Amino acid sequence: MPTIYLSPSTQENNLFVSGGSEEYYMNLIADAMIPYLNASGIQYVRNTPQMNAGSSIAASNAGQYDLHVAIHSNAAPEGRYGTARGSIVFYYPGSAQGRRAAEIMAKNLRNIYPLPDLVRTEASTRIGELRLTRAPSVFLELAFHDNTDDAAWLKANIDAIARNLVLSLTEYFGIPFLSPQTTQQGRVDTDGGNLNIRARPNTGAPILTQAYDGAPITVLNRNQQGWYLVRYNGVTGYASGDYITLT
Repeated sequence: MPTIYLSPSTQENNLFVSGGSEEYYMNLIADAMIPYLNASGIQYVRNTPQMNAGSSIAASNAGQYDLHVAIHSNAAPEGRYGTARGSIVFYYPGSAQGRRAAEIMAKNLRNIYPLPDLVRTEASTRIGELRLTRAPSVFLELAFHDNTDDAAWLKANIDAIARNLVLSLTEYFGIPFLSPQTTQQGRVDTDGGNLNIRARPNTGAPILTQAYDGAPITVLNRNQQGWYLVRYNGVTGYASGDYITLT
């Protein structure tokens, strides 16, 4: 299953025109992403507000991540304070996967941002979290925190933004987007054989591990095609619901 490095802004001195900081609101969005990430089987490691861009890059590079996701808000240049609006998803120009992730995120953000024509992608070589990360990366500037309308939109849509970003991640990784459900316990019921736990919900997907008949298994979620998102012996993946009995 995919694993991301989640890097909300640590810039506590970048203040919203309506109060609060970039660090505070980007971490609220990251908080709101967690239930959707868990529900869809995307694993994550996250920075902390005590870190900075350099330590976030170092932590990301110390692991094996499928995507580095930096979440920020923007501000207009001096002399134009409060006049700009829009969402920009940056990517490193040499990264095909970073560009693909950015394009997916921009496409989906246009569905919730009030001025969709102002949502765009842009290549950048100057942003450290794009240039220096080992994993493919995206750097989101979700809205302009110095603009009254943008700041109001962002504050009123924390959950919608979080849901939209995770929806984009599932599209990027080629897995279903699943809404949070109550975790249930189950038992493998294969009449003697092993149950394949796969990377995606189809019989052609790679097998991550196998669970023996009668094994206890945790059911994290279910999709409409009869596949369960499960956790077994520390491995998260998909298994056919036909061979799991809920307990």
